[in-house]
Amino acid sequence: MTRVGFCGLGVMGYPMAGHLASAGHSVSVYNRTSVRADAWVAEHSGTALPTPREVAVNSDIVMLCVGNDADVRAVVMGPDGVLAGAHDGLIVVDHTTTSAELAREISAACAAAGVGFVDAPVSGGQAGAINGALTVMCGADSEALFADVAVVAAVYSRSCVRLGNAGSGQLAKMVNQ
Repeated sequence: MTRVGFCGLGVMGYPMAGHLASAGHSVSVYNRTSVRADAWVAEHSGTALPTPREVAVNSDIVMLCVGNDADVRAVVMGPDGVLAGAHDGLIVVDHTTTSAELAREISAACAAAGVGFVDAPVSGGQAGAINGALTVMCGADSEALFADVAVVAAVYSRSCVRLGNAGSGQLAKMVNQ
């Protein structure tokens, strides 16, 4: 069992986090609107936490699925962001569709904090998230880092592939939109 954090419980993140809980992972969640996090906890086993920092402190891997570049920056690098709760062995996985430039920026910030980072946008829409049939396109700076993420992402994906270093997942998603 892996301690997994999930930040962003929208139409994609809510069912993705649910698959993680159903697979037996210990799941902590954060959502900008706490009512959504509380609803998720009522439906699944897990814990709602008030900040991404607290999610990071209580997780081995933190998954993000938020709205846009600005949201990713705030959740990862904000004063109460994931990196404020960084610890040895932490991995951050961003499922948000953003720019490759942001993926590289977040990767560098994570590396400076001793944290692994994988950009991992998804394809398959809400139905794919609900059915655990997403395609995950990953940019990871090492095969070992990707392997740690792929085993966890397998619970909500039908395909999870490494396409190169940080930013490669976002570039692949751009080409396929």
